[in-house]
Amino acid sequence: MRSKWKGPFIKKKFLLKKSKIIISRNIEIVPKFVGFCFNIYNGKSYVSIKVKEKMIGHKFGEFCFTKFIKVYGSKN
Repeated sequence: MRSKWKGPFIKKKFLLKKSKIIISRNIEIVPKFVGFCFNIYNGKSYVSIKVKEKMIGHKFGEFCFTKFIKVYGSKN
């Protein structure tokens, strides 16, 4: 948990770039990002996420899962 007096963690280079590809999942979502689509890397591929108002204050990593549950077979 980041202390409030430091403010949200945002890379300054990211705000200046035109591309919306994020490798760092620990960047916090700010109101400036609402309505944009971002590609977040989950370790294997990029996942496209559109930012909504409910996501403000959370981190990008919370919406991009890295572990998947594999189901091999079911017994009926």
